[in-house]
Amino acid sequence: MSRDFTLIAGPCTVESREQTLATAYAVHAAGAGMLRGGAYKPRTSPHSFQGLGRDGLRLLAEARDATGLPVVTELTDVREIEPVLEVADVIQVGARNMQNYALLTEIGRSGRPALLKRGPASTIDDLLQAAEYILSEGNDDLMLCERGIRTFEHATRFTLDLSAVPVLKERTQLPVIVDPSHAAGRRELVRPLSLAAVAAGADGLIVEVHPNPAEALCDGPQALTTSEFADYADEVHALARAMRPAVELAAV
Repeated sequence: MSRDFTLIAGPCTVESREQTLATAYAVHAAGAGMLRGGAYKPRTSPHSFQGLGRDGLRLLAEARDATGLPVVTELTDVREIEPVLEVADVIQVGARNMQNYALLTEIGRSGRPALLKRGPASTIDDLLQAAEYILSEGNDDLMLCERGIRTFEHATRFTLDLSAVPVLKERTQLPVIVDPSHAAGRRELVRPLSLAAVAAGADGLIVEVHPNPAEALCDGPQALTTSEFADYADEVHALARAMRPAVELAAV
């Protein structure tokens, strides 16, 4: 994986062709390096929208062809690995599947780059041991993702553990990505948490963006709007550029 700062952005869930393409064009124009989008969505309630499945993968493929953005999408079931491999440039392992060891092993064997999210009740040691299931299969194209953990605090959806960024960078050579959207649960907190993550040394961010979050089928309150994303991306990239000399100096 490149250690250049990477901004991954897109909808939590692929809902329609119009929504997916509009978001892809917007984040591409604003300088995002990858497009995120969920075709399969494990939800707390079985009655919630679970994603479009293979139809969603086809929409992500169309968005990639239209913009040139590599696609980051989640694999939730090892039985769906082949359709996902046809589309995903990076396979996302969601927080709920961090310790799905059969899934991790198959992703490792696939050789496809992966993004592994920390579970909400998992320690850093738990995350690193989960990563070993992918790495031990010979796949070292792996990013670790801090996305917030459960604590006694309810002011935010989860508590973003920014200390995980320097700790992980001290203990591993793998890139560390931060997901401020899931940690915050509120779009007005995404920007300050993003800047804090960059300042802590994150190698990238993965954020949710939607043309009309009020109508989103999943996690609308935490999604940035496509209209505000360009200003957000400019600010994040400016700080990342300012931080780069400090990061390079620390690596010497």
